Amino acid sequence: MLFRREVLEGIADGRIDRVFRVWAEPRVRAGSTQRTWAGVIVIDSVTAVTPEEITEEDAARSGFEDRAALLTALSKSTKEGGYHRVMLHLGGPDPRSELAGNADLTDQELADLKAALDAVDARSRRGPWTGEVLRLIEEHPGLRAQDLAERLDRDKLPFKADVRRLKTHGLTESLETGYRLSPRGRALMSYLRSLPE
Repeated sequence: MLFRREVLEGIADGRIDRVFRVWAEPRVRAGSTQRTWAGVIVIDSVTAVTPEEITEEDAARSGFEDRAALLTALSKSTKEGGYHRVMLHLGGPDPRSELAGNADLTDQELADLKAALDAVDARSRRGPWTGEVLRLIEEHPGLRAQDLAERLDRDKLPFKADVRRLKTHGLTESLETGYRLSPRGRALMSYLRSLPE
């Protein structure tokens, strides 16, 4: 599920505890989680609802001024299907964020991280890519994913999947637009530049 920035901010500070979606079939289920820049979102329940079942409280707790504004927004959806109320809450920080913030790494930890990326490169059908993507993000923080992908003559979605893989190692951080290297990522790049060629 995609969340607007203001919705994530509302979830993070407790003002928002539900969102509404138009789906033919629910895309999430109770108990599932989703990692976001605001933290891990936990899905508590997913319920199909009619417009008549949507209340003023629903509107307020989903970030809308009133019920009419929420129903207007839902009616503008281009998706086919019925309305669904998704109850949710912030489960805690994204563990990747804690990992990303740790730049105090020993030489052995940096060597292990390099070895992990070397293994990713070795398994790649198109050849090594991790260093190239990290350098590109380092040189162009905040640049749109589409523009970054074009610089590598790649499609956006596979490129974004690669960046997510780097994020699982704590090396990148998502911005409102584009990415930047995390403190851990910057530490790794400094280490890599220090190695003899």
